[in-house]
Amino acid sequence: MAGLYRPRRAAEWATCAVAVLLVLLGLPLLIMGAELALLGGSFYYVVAGAAIIAGGVLMLMGSVSGALLYLLAWLLTWPWALWEVGFDGWGLLPRLLGPTLIAVLVVLTIPVLRRVQKTSLVRKGIA
Repeated sequence: MAGLYRPRRAAEWATCAVAVLLVLLGLPLLIMGAELALLGGSFYYVVAGAAIIAGGVLMLMGSVSGALLYLLAWLLTWPWALWEVGFDGWGLLPRLLGPTLIAVLVVLTIPVLRRVQKTSLVRKGIA
């Protein structure tokens, strides 16, 4: 999986769209998170942004590990959000709703990525 895979079906195109969305959402998190960290703020946004970008790139390469990396970042967002605002529902909403909706989309891409990854391995004669 040295490069981007070529989507052929609608589900593969949708998976690519989710992967591009991750990269586009991760970039401002990384950039503005670095600015915040330089001002003495939380490093969470830098780490989360880097993980989200890496997950999107890996998904564009047809790897299930990209989806799993995003889901790990999402899972680690929960304790961070609880640490930030406690159990204040209104405080948790902006920190968790968007990432959770995206996590649902990412979970839906896993079967497609598995099929793409398996097909890629068969073509290379590995599986």
